[in-house]
Amino acid sequence: MLSPKTIEIVKSTAPILKDRGREVTTAFYKNLFAQHPELLNLFNHANQAKGRQQAALANSIYAAAQHIDQLEMILPAVKQIAHKHRSLGVKPEHYPVVGEHLLQAIKEVLKDAATDDILHAWKEAYDVIAGVFIDVEEEMYNAAGYKDFKKFVVAKKQKESDVITSFFLKPKDGVLPDFLPGQYLSARVTIPGEAYTLIRQYSLSNAPGKDFFRISVKKEAECDPKGKVSNFLHEKIEAGSEIEVSAPAGDFYLEEGDSPAALISGGVGITPMMSMLEYIAGRSPGRVTSFIHACKHEGVHAFKERVGELMNGLENGQSCAVYEEAEGDFTGFITTEILSRYVDEKTICYVCGPPPFMRNVISSLKEIGVSSIRYEFFGPGMDLSEKEKVSV
Repeated sequence: MLSPKTIEIVKSTAPILKDRGREVTTAFYKNLFAQHPELLNLFNHANQAKGRQQAALANSIYAAAQHIDQLEMILPAVKQIAHKHRSLGVKPEHYPVVGEHLLQAIKEVLKDAATDDILHAWKEAYDVIAGVFIDVEEEMYNAAGYKDFKKFVVAKKQKESDVITSFFLKPKDGVLPDFLPGQYLSARVTIPGEAYTLIRQYSLSNAPGKDFFRISVKKEAECDPKGKVSNFLHEKIEAGSEIEVSAPAGDFYLEEGDSPAALISGGVGITPMMSMLEYIAGRSPGRVTSFIHACKHEGVHAFKERVGELMNGLENGQSCAVYEEAEGDFTGFITTEILSRYVDEKTICYVCGPPPFMRNVISSLKEIGVSSIRYEFFGPGMDLSEKEKVSV
């Protein structure tokens, strides 16, 4: 238990860290990787380069400080982060290292303002927060089908669109854990010329109950920096290749029941929706289901025919495609008017796509009166408060 004095100090200094959080986390990662370069094997270097990881950590620290006397308030966020930690292989022994460098970064940025009392209070608070993460992650490790990573063989490679290719993965040991439709896994690869192993998280695009995992990967050839892992998978991995995969994780998944469901995706955000749709088609074909997908044009529309087949097998299914650059069911962007044709206030809506896409969709769903909205980020948690147009 934290003392009242510690709680008071942490909460009173939280606004300072909110204002200078990015400075603190940038210094933190710089020092951490300088002293422990082996941890670069766990981190997405692209998110580091773009500042996404720094922003996500800063927001997490501020939220924890605000609720240091009521940590149960941030437990949902803790569990979401813990899922990612478990899928990456974060261990209890990593937390003291992180704590040491976090305090060092606070001292470095705040200088004399970071008094001994403040640093001591933050150390006590960090130890409590770390303990919560360690306990939650231990439960997740125990519940997973296996710990860490194990080898899978690519049984088949299948092109789904101009930019998305599916990889069908079978475990070398023959043991495939179950998962929930919508969850993701982490793939770890060693790329010639790279100093560290690279890990990326991909949503499973098939329903549970098969003898394989299917991940459907977009080739990120136009972004800066280019997607090292996605390009490697597309260009170098073929049927018969081996990659390492962690057990499925994630708190974004289809909820059981008979409530109407809307699966709303942008671009490669269609992948978890395919898992959900296949599950509904196989287990609950009578469930009222809407499938709404947005992308640039038909050439990059993955799973178009498969979605049509699955929707035709549903008793109460309806779908539409929104193309930004060509004529589809609708042209342009997903709007409130389009959504209102397929969802109402009783619908559970699942949303996945680029952050600006999700800002627009979630804002529109709220305008309609939808309260049950579930969504999944592609990377570290981002701000969804601004509404804007977006290409997918």
